[in-house]
Amino acid sequence: MTDTSSTDAAPTDAGSPRAAALPVQTTTRDEAAVKAATLIESLPWLQRFAGQIIVVKYGGNAMGDEDTLRAFAEDIVYLRYAGIRPVVVHGGGPQISAMLDRLGIESEFRGGYRVTTPAVMEVVRMVLTGQVSRDIVGLINEHGPLAAAVSGEDAGLFSGRRRTAMVDGVEVDLGQVGDVIAVDPAAVLAQLDAGRIPVVSSIAPDIDASGQSLNVNADSAAASLAVALGAAKLVILTNVAGLYSDWPNTDSLVSQITAAELAALLPGLDSGMIPKMTACLAAVEGGVEKAAVIDGRIPHSILLEIFTGSGIGTEVVA
Repeated sequence: MTDTSSTDAAPTDAGSPRAAALPVQTTTRDEAAVKAATLIESLPWLQRFAGQIIVVKYGGNAMGDEDTLRAFAEDIVYLRYAGIRPVVVHGGGPQISAMLDRLGIESEFRGGYRVTTPAVMEVVRMVLTGQVSRDIVGLINEHGPLAAAVSGEDAGLFSGRRRTAMVDGVEVDLGQVGDVIAVDPAAVLAQLDAGRIPVVSSIAPDIDASGQSLNVNADSAAASLAVALGAAKLVILTNVAGLYSDWPNTDSLVSQITAAELAALLPGLDSGMIPKMTACLAAVEGGVEKAAVIDGRIPHSILLEIFTGSGIGTEVVA
């Protein structure tokens, strides 16, 4: 353990990145020029998004190893210090499955949704709020006291209603699985106004059953929150490069698509992409100017998407 009480320790500022963590770099004049050009390229986007809210959905499939998670945390901190107001909404499907396996509870899926019994719901809550939120907040806060965890159950943030799924033309029960049907963003806005980065877990109280909570799709929850906050952009991180118009032809990656074009494509998409692209469509139709799906496994993918002209994934516009 490092002894930070030493008088030789570098001073820190509670509201800024730790001075002791700043790297010492040496560069040639040419390398410095490339870095300067990169910074200048970001100028229009810094002007565009200054003071604006950007909602970033970080999926369990995009989390990968600790290095990937650290790069994600650095991106979010960069947005904060660049004058943008980031909000993180996270899922945690793989982490929930791993915990259920560890506890000997079988995972069952119907129509692409996890069947959520009361026992499974307890694990969902434990993993999302006690593990995934904590890990994200902890890594962001290595750069200063910036992030705070917010559950979708807090202060009426989300209200949910149970949903079913259609499997082979038959409606099936999913247990405590639901959709976000209402958002009160006051708790998130309070964190933003205090200069903090809210990290939101995708759980919602059941509006029809007092005392019960629902496992809600994090893509959908992020879109609903982005609309309620009047966000300038929604970014969904996953483990694919974006939307392919002719999957598995990897040359068919779509860089930009309108909401109308996406609505026409949606029924024929791969089942794994439907929730993500549906969330992007809902966000744009709800007034968010742009929504994007990008590959969260690429280091600093958020910065590449937001601060470069071409971006790196698929962007949905009105």
